Amino acid sequence: MRQLSDGFWNLRGKFKIAGVIDIGTQMSVARRANGRFIILDSYSADGADREQLLSLTDGGRKVDAIINVHPFHTLHCRAFHGLFPEARLIGTRRHRDKLPDLPWEQGVIEDAAVQAEFEEDFAFSVPRGVDFICPDESVHVASVLVRHRASGIVHVDDTINVFQPPRLLRAILPQPKLRFHPMLAKALQNRPGAADEYAAWARLLAEEWSDTRIVCAAHSAIRTLPQGGWRAELLSALDAVEKTLKAHRAAHR
Repeated sequence: MRQLSDGFWNLRGKFKIAGVIDIGTQMSVARRANGRFIILDSYSADGADREQLLSLTDGGRKVDAIINVHPFHTLHCRAFHGLFPEARLIGTRRHRDKLPDLPWEQGVIEDAAVQAEFEEDFAFSVPRGVDFICPDESVHVASVLVRHRASGIVHVDDTINVFQPPRLLRAILPQPKLRFHPMLAKALQNRPGAADEYAAWARLLAEEWSDTRIVCAAHSAIRTLPQGGWRAELLSALDAVEKTLKAHRAAHR
């Protein structure tokens, strides 16, 4: 459990594909203006991480809500709710559909009305022009991005990636940059204008959150940015997917 600011912590966990390749997973803890806490995503922390989390939150009594922001990240929800059973449990529509026996709030986090409940402490953003829940369940492009206002830290799952090189090469390779999900082509909605909507969303996010200095990205890494880095890297990431966007525009005139 790593403290990134006075009121923001991030936990990195293991998530193995086919039980072999560990691509990692994450969860963040943010302090609200009222001194209580919101947990972003669910992870079955154990050992020292679990003890530190319980100590920070007074055994969970100071946790207002667990907010799950990626529709396809459901693996740890049940166990983590068991650790903090009194906290409000908020997820996406897919969380409610896949785990209907859990006490989910009726509202879902992709809706503006639910986000508004937390707007004093957080800014939210949902990418436009893509399916939030793709029919192809291997496509995990969209999620609800969250920015903690007090610290300026962004928590994001999959929508924005930081592809870390193997550990042995990190010292000699340049620090990886922010990139959009590589399966964007499969997530863009099958209609004219979807590519332009996605590009407009990305440009707006680059400007509105321009002073972001830290990004917690699943499944990969925590990215510390230089001054102006968020805007520069997001616009560069948009340039990198222009071929995909152009192909979509050509196919949906």
